[in-house]
Amino acid sequence: MKFEHLIEVNDPLNPLMDTITHEQLWRGLVLRAESPKLFVPHLDEVQIDRRNADGFRRRLRYGDLVIEDTVELHRPYVVRYNVEAQKDISKSSLTMTIEIPEPERLYVRFEYDDGHDAATDAANAMYDDFRRSAYQESDIDTIRVVRELAETGRLDASLN
Repeated sequence: MKFEHLIEVNDPLNPLMDTITHEQLWRGLVLRAESPKLFVPHLDEVQIDRRNADGFRRRLRYGDLVIEDTVELHRPYVVRYNVEAQKDISKSSLTMTIEIPEPERLYVRFEYDDGHDAATDAANAMYDDFRRSAYQESDIDTIRVVRELAETGRLDASLN
């Protein structure tokens, strides 16, 4: 399943919506990778290692399920999660890309790829519809949390 969607972060035409900066959005997306428990309440534990300037490796535990992934940071626009095949989990990826079509107008494009071929996708069509919906809700929630963190000053440059 390959799936992508776009979420608007700033709408300059909506006076009720606080505007966040590109830097705040970038810091928020990186924070989602570094501190995923802020964004995923049912995550039990996260361990980060092999950190370098371009990313890190993580080990996430959800009860008995353990997922290892790597996070690539392509400053200041792209955060990419790569999951290698492991036990019952197939290779997959999530790429979050900040798009700025005009000043102060920010979007995040979420791109998912579960690595399956077209035949597998056809066989899993109903399940994939559910996954697309769940991914979209999770991504909307991610942007909501980033906006809340920005409003409280937790994504300001002085804190980094």
